[in-house]
Formats: sequence, structure tokens, C-alpha cells
Amino acid sequence: MTTIGLIGSGNIGSTVARLAVAAGHDVVLSNSRGPQTLQDLVSELGPKARAATPAEAAASSDIVVVTVPLRAYQDVPAAPLAGKVVIDTNNYYPERDGVFTELEDGSSTTGELLQKHLSEARVVKGFNNIWFEHLRSLARPAGSADRSALPIAGDDAAAKQAVSELFDSLGFDTVDAGPLAENWRTQRDTPVYVTPYGAFGELPGTPASAQVVREALAAAKLTAG
Repeated sequence: MTTIGLIGSGNIGSTVARLAVAAGHDVVLSNSRGPQTLQDLVSELGPKARAATPAEAAASSDIVVVTVPLRAYQDVPAAPLAGKVVIDTNNYYPERDGVFTELEDGSSTTGELLQKHLSEARVVKGFNNIWFEHLRSLARPAGSADRSALPIAGDDAAAKQAVSELFDSLGFDTVDAGPLAENWRTQRDTPVYVTPYGAFGELPGTPASAQVVREALAAAKLTAG
């Protein structure tokens, strides 16, 4: 099984960790406050989980999920992520992150920002368009009629394949939204953001098939600008 590293262990990170352990993967959790702050979560997850520093989580894992606020993306350690597949969950919230001119004018996307920072890693955008509670509640075994799909974007085909295989093991199909330059189609306030899986705050959520996700991505393309 794959070892999944988490840089950031908040709502999305801890949910991914729970799904990963349930699927048989090992997880290495980290955050900005130190491994000692993650002991309760590690105890909950059991023997397949441990806590570490962000650099240790990066170095010891096959796939690393970066799930920190966008304002902190430059704090992610670059050297231990060289050559690694990195899943970027970031979304841009100016009121939280400050204003990023290149995101405001459309000259870059959040995924491209992280890829530039992690120049030797292989960044794939994922997990950024779904509320963490729906991520938990909508996971289904492969072949289930009510299985949901998640969009990804990335510039490296092999990295996207690795992420698709991971998502499959966690309980989701995958829809390829294109290169990182297209990951704006999965960001906040786009048709594929949160609502295909049900209303924010309401459980258990609504399964969103690959076709539903493809149509939402296409709608974003039609309404951009």
C-alpha cells in the first residue's frame, strides 16, 4: 500500500487520513504546530498513522497532500518533495489569504503557484472542490452505482494516474480537468465547487457522478470571464 503524507491536518487533511487508513494505506500527519498536537488524531487512526514534521512527512511518503491555507503555501518544504506526487487542495480566499494579483488577473492558478514553489515536485490539484464532510460521507466502493467523482488537474500524466488510483482506493472516481492552468474551473464559486455533492452543511450529501462533474466543469468554461 501507499504511504500518504499530510502537510496540514485540519478538516480536509484529517478526512483524507481517515479514508486512507480505512483503505489500508499508511499515513504520516503533520501541521505547523508540531507532532505533539496530533496525538489524539493519531490515536484515533491507529497503528497505520503517525505524526511528524512537515519535512519528515514529505520525505517519508509516496504521495503528499498539501492542505494548508493558500497564504502559507511558501512555507511548504520544497527539497523533500522533489520528485514526489503532491496533491494541492488549496483554494483562494482573499479575505483570509490576502490578495494575490496573479490570481486576480487570471495569469496564474493556485495549482500553478504551488507548482512554481515546488519546482521539482509533480503537483496535481485535487480535493479542493468538496466539503470535507461530503468527502467523508460520499466515499463508495468501486463499481457502486452511487459513486461520486472528483476533478483533478495537473501537468504530469503519470502523477495524475497515481492520484486517480489513490482516489479510487479512497472511494471516488476521477475526472481529468486538464492542466494546472485549467484548475480555475474547480475553484470556489464555480459550478463544480461543493454544490454537486449537496448543500454545504447538509448530510449525507448527494452523489455526483463523473458525468455530473464533467458537465459542471464544462459550465465553468462556458461562463468564465
